[in-house]
Amino acid sequence: MKKLLIDMDGVISDIYTQFIKYEQEDLGITQTAASLNGKLENEAFRNHDNYVTSKGFFFNAPPILESINVVRQLNDKYDLFIVSAAIQYPNSLQEKLDWLAKHFPFINWKQIVFCGSKSVVCGDIMIDDHFKNLDSFNGQTILFNQPHNFGKDAKLHTRAETWAEIAKILL
Repeated sequence: MKKLLIDMDGVISDIYTQFIKYEQEDLGITQTAASLNGKLENEAFRNHDNYVTSKGFFFNAPPILESINVVRQLNDKYDLFIVSAAIQYPNSLQEKLDWLAKHFPFINWKQIVFCGSKSVVCGDIMIDDHFKNLDSFNGQTILFNQPHNFGKDAKLHTRAETWAEIAKILL
C-alpha cells in the first residue's frame, strides 16, 4: 500500500479563514483574496506571530471544504499520515491533536506526525501547500492551492485547487 502524507495547515485546516478572522477582530482589516496572493502568511498578516501563538487559533480553524470526506476515502486506500510542522508553535501541538480528533476521528494517533522539518519524512505521495516541503520530497507531489503559492509555477508538482480535484487524482 502506498504511503500518503497530508499536511494540515492550508491543506485540511483552513488557516487563511482563521487569519482573516483574527485580523478583522484585532485590527478591523478584512483583506481580499487578491491582496493575499503571492505572500507567505507571515508577510500577509501583520500580527501573524501573535495569532499563531494565541490559545485556540489552531483548534478553532475550520476544515477545508470536502477535506474530511476525501481524506476518509483516501484513508481506506492508502497508508495515510497527517504530517505537520507543529514544533515551531508549541501551543499548536495539543490544539492540532485535538482538532484532528474532532474533525478527523478516523485518523488514529499512529497516523499523526508532528515535526520541525518535513525533510525527515518519507513516503510515496505528499500533499502540501508549501514548495519548501514538496521540493525536497522524493515522490509524487500535489501542491494544494493557497494564496501564498497562487500564480507561481507549480514546477514538477501537480496543482490541486480543491479536495474534489485531489479525489480525481488519487481515488
